Amino acid sequence: MSSEKKVDLGRLLRALGPFIGLVLVYGLFAAIGPPQFTSFENFRLVSSQTMIVGLGAIGMTFIVVSGGIDLSVGSVIALASVVTALLAKAGYSAPVSLMGGVLAGGTCGALNGLLITSLRIVPFIATLGMFGIARGFAKYLAGVQKVDAPTDGISALTAKVPDPAWILFPRGVWMLFLLGVVMAVVLRRTTFGTHTFAIGSNEATARLCGVPVARTKVLLYMVGGLFAGLAGVIQFGRISAGDPTAALGMELNVIAAVVIGGGSLSGGEGRIFGSLVGALMMTFLDNGCTMTDVPNYVQEIAIGAIIVAAVSLDRFWHR
Repeated sequence: MSSEKKVDLGRLLRALGPFIGLVLVYGLFAAIGPPQFTSFENFRLVSSQTMIVGLGAIGMTFIVVSGGIDLSVGSVIALASVVTALLAKAGYSAPVSLMGGVLAGGTCGALNGLLITSLRIVPFIATLGMFGIARGFAKYLAGVQKVDAPTDGISALTAKVPDPAWILFPRGVWMLFLLGVVMAVVLRRTTFGTHTFAIGSNEATARLCGVPVARTKVLLYMVGGLFAGLAGVIQFGRISAGDPTAALGMELNVIAAVVIGGGSLSGGEGRIFGSLVGALMMTFLDNGCTMTDVPNYVQEIAIGAIIVAAVSLDRFWHR
């Protein structure tokens, strides 16, 4: 087999990998789980539950493609949910509360980017610091307790049953899909996306070619923060409260979704729709474990094993 055919086959397998993984997970639980697992109602429920991980994965895809990582996603989601709840409790309208939560996430992302570019701190350490800062600030704002608040307007995005019924899926699921389309175009068809891939492939070469590396990195982490903030708004709408302890460990699921979706932790590779398929696979795994009474620790072991397997396959293709 020629080297060109091997490369084409490798690219095809990498592109189909997330879908193969999704089919395997779905098929496993369809075989051992109750009949309800394969019902349309359960699929609609799973799609609704995918929103938080899916939104986080969209932003994380940009960061991973650039060769970075963000460990603060879960904490930023919690902070955004608290900010949204506090604004709603204070009597602000749903759009204002929503924007407040999103901007809180964007601010955390921008700070991550500034720490990485200005102080030359590696992304792992900078975002690990934000992991603690955002979580602690969320607890401070909430008084170390849940903040109950009305979810008028926001709850429509998280309703399990769509209204009107003819749209089949909740509005938040359609919002996730549309945002995925838009951000896929941004990543693949814009100068910003080209710069993202260039930085992840070879940052030194990208700088020599005139790519504004520092500015682009700040924008990348801001994009990640904005999507984490929106995920926090969805988290608030789902439980009708801002919870400073929410989304613990969510960054693991988000990173796993991106890696499963074809993102390389070495940078330079990643697909928005692959990440969304990875997020859907993670949710099906959670849903299937719940329906079959599989202990939670088994699911955590499975997620860790999936990350190791996906990264190992990525290194294999690179070699």
